[in-house]
Amino acid sequence: MNIRINGTLSGEVTPPPSKSQAHRMLICAALGNRPCTIACSTLNDDLIATTNCLNTLGAHITYDNGLFNIEPIKIKKNGTLDCGESGSTLRFLLPVAAILEADATFVGHGKLPQRPNGALCEALESHGITFERQNPEAELPLTCHGRLRGGKYTLPGNISSQYLTGLLFALPLAQEDSEIEITGLLTSASYIEMTLDAISMAGIKITRQANTFYIKGGQQYSLPQKTKIEGDWSSAAFWIVAGVIGEKSVTVCNMHRASLQGDRHIIEHLRKMGAFIEETERGIVANPSQLFGTEIDCTDTPDLVPILSVAASAALGTTVFTNVGRLRYKESDRLAAMKSMLTAFGIVSEIGTDTFAVHGNKSTALHPIESFGDHRIAMSAAILSTISQGTTEIKDSGCVAKSYPRFFEDFVSLGGFAQK
Repeated sequence: MNIRINGTLSGEVTPPPSKSQAHRMLICAALGNRPCTIACSTLNDDLIATTNCLNTLGAHITYDNGLFNIEPIKIKKNGTLDCGESGSTLRFLLPVAAILEADATFVGHGKLPQRPNGALCEALESHGITFERQNPEAELPLTCHGRLRGGKYTLPGNISSQYLTGLLFALPLAQEDSEIEITGLLTSASYIEMTLDAISMAGIKITRQANTFYIKGGQQYSLPQKTKIEGDWSSAAFWIVAGVIGEKSVTVCNMHRASLQGDRHIIEHLRKMGAFIEETERGIVANPSQLFGTEIDCTDTPDLVPILSVAASAALGTTVFTNVGRLRYKESDRLAAMKSMLTAFGIVSEIGTDTFAVHGNKSTALHPIESFGDHRIAMSAAILSTISQGTTEIKDSGCVAKSYPRFFEDFVSLGGFAQK
């Protein structure tokens, strides 16, 4: 599905719940010792994938009227876990399936079968798991056999925090105590804080000293009977940027300012560029601002780079994003995808080994935008269209359903025009 859009945005908008937090709470609930509910006002494709996979493992999770009802896993073996295009679902549940001795087969779609999982699989193989790969040229389909043991684990910190999160979910259920040492810089550290917070809410105790995690075996998950998912800062970032680059203010409602989500730093990143953003009782008010090029370290906020590149397009001068090499292994090669998207608007950008530079300029909708099936590229293009001359056409715009199915409806509610 292609969509044609333009228009000036203003008004109030409420982003969807945090899918990062929802993934984690669903897993904690499914591993628990009693039924519980999780309030989550909307669904997306990634959360549906996690829910379906947990049900395949033996949970009974239903969703109705903004509420998950979860009955914990009673293990079912030899199931096929369809992770859709969700890297979180795959990497979180590989160790979980292994600790449950589920002998499960993981499949995926889009770019997920090509996304790397080598370091995680090596860690599991060294602790009792064997893997059967049906396609030697792809990561998926992948079948795991055996039961995961505790013990000493070592993981590189510069690849994916999702590897560590998966082990943090699984190892409290091991018979043995465990220790996980992270070598090098731990990237996307805020996602680990979110994992530790969710696990702690479920009664699991993990001790951390710097980049080493100590985990007692034989623990039991017990999430509170009622929890609620907070607003998603990754989604809020699109509207905040729309406000600061546009002609009118945009207010983003229902956001938890003290959230552990790393993407809450969108405010600090934009303020560094000169943005005038107010934090009020009503919400985050993003005001039209003159932005200036700067350097932004994206070690902990890689998902913000696409929408920050839109802000950089509207800035005076050049903005350089550093520590962005991991973006090559997302739903698309996001460095190449962003360069393609910006070029279609007449914006010059440059890809380095671990950097992405954007030269600010006036943008014009020169060509249809290829989304590469990547939700963040499609949404970023939509926001850039609001300050571009002409009408923008975005190809495969339905990919926004991965994280924000109502995105274009909210775009229209703020005064934009969208036609399929």
